[in-house]
Amino acid sequence: MTITMRTILVPLAAFMPIMVFSQTIAAGGYHSMAICTDGSMQAWGNNGSGELGDGGNASMNYPVPVTDLVQVEKLAHGLAAYSLAVKTDGTLWGWGNNAGGQLGLGNNENSNVPVQIPVTDVAGAWAAYSHSLIVKNDGTLWTSGNNGYGQLGNGGTESSMTHVQVSGLTSVIQAAGGWGHSIALTDDGNVFAWGSGFYGELGNGGNSDSPLPVNVIGLNDVVAITSGRAHAMALRSDGSVWAWGWNVYGELGNGTNTNSNIPLQVNGMDDVAAIAAGQYFSLALKSDGTVWAWGQNNYGMHGNGTNTDSNEPVQVSSLNDVVAIAAGEFHALALRIDGTVLAWGYNSSGALGNNSFVESNVPVQVQDLCVVTTSIHEESTATSIEVFPNPSTGKFVLRTLEGVNDMIMIRDLFGREIRQVKAREMLTEIDLSDRPAGVYVLTTGSGSARLIKE
Repeated sequence: MTITMRTILVPLAAFMPIMVFSQTIAAGGYHSMAICTDGSMQAWGNNGSGELGDGGNASMNYPVPVTDLVQVEKLAHGLAAYSLAVKTDGTLWGWGNNAGGQLGLGNNENSNVPVQIPVTDVAGAWAAYSHSLIVKNDGTLWTSGNNGYGQLGNGGTESSMTHVQVSGLTSVIQAAGGWGHSIALTDDGNVFAWGSGFYGELGNGGNSDSPLPVNVIGLNDVVAITSGRAHAMALRSDGSVWAWGWNVYGELGNGTNTNSNIPLQVNGMDDVAAIAAGQYFSLALKSDGTVWAWGQNNYGMHGNGTNTDSNEPVQVSSLNDVVAIAAGEFHALALRIDGTVLAWGYNSSGALGNNSFVESNVPVQVQDLCVVTTSIHEESTATSIEVFPNPSTGKFVLRTLEGVNDMIMIRDLFGREIRQVKAREMLTEIDLSDRPAGVYVLTTGSGSARLIKE
């Protein structure tokens, strides 16, 4: 990408730091959004509540600009009919459905254009069905909207049209929410949940609601979380995926259709780099750039050419070089390294953005979309360094044209450091034979280059 993005370095206990990248694509309930490389936004799909932010209420089956919004850095992920965006200055903007006060504006009026929300120093935002969650740069977590199950996490069940602080949580780096529950990840790799627990959404071994955060049991070294309507997932640093809660459609991915009030490991998922959850289905992005899905599939959310549910992961067809994923209620998005976006699933409101209102059970490219900011920061420095052969089946040779003698950093597409190599005077061998096929980024004091391992 060409614009500068703020990156949060998260030192988690017992393993190397990871990078939590900006959220540059997002899927709402029945709409989709993306950040363009110039920092503007485009949106498409359902617009009955003004969630596209284009000043109207007509649904669009192709991308349209979000009104007067620039310098956007992060988008809210969630199964909602409203949208949230964080700008580079840490301000938060919202638009769309506000019936429960989830925008945090102090009222319950919808807006079809972005409105600044009276909070500052925002690091990230997440949109649940009728409540929202924001993390500030100081690690505190704030919520607004409906609170009938205690999903605001402040000890009560009274809804709030302004943001209230979640009790007892500090050092939060990520959050998510479903119909009546919320989850949060802290920088020590632990996960907490609160709100509705009827289907086991709290992951604490019980089925009771809690208006205060409780520790999700049996999880540690977690690096990412996500939530569906009544299930939740966590990605651990070893690349494994764990899920709990509602499982009628197999969205927990463990080969059963039985709900669970404790986290269970998703079958066959290793070396996973990112996760996302739809209403009753789940997604995982592996480090090799492939995407996998499981759970409900009545609208083709698995993207594998079928409409059959699966309680174990199946591979989304014809997708590679993916660097980010997102899930709406019944549709999904994938961002490729070249900045293109593909979509599949439910499309009666145009959420696939392919100039039609016909659902698709295989990925289709979003049409007439700007080039979208990817999650990898690269610069073209071909005059400073050379890598050959490239592509390679395993071993590369780096030629440093300026004879620089420094450390070489190798990262995968998600910014995770996988290797350091000491540079030689002119030629250095880089061996990625033990790594899966995919795209890697090499960085030296002279510049950076993309490595393609076949």
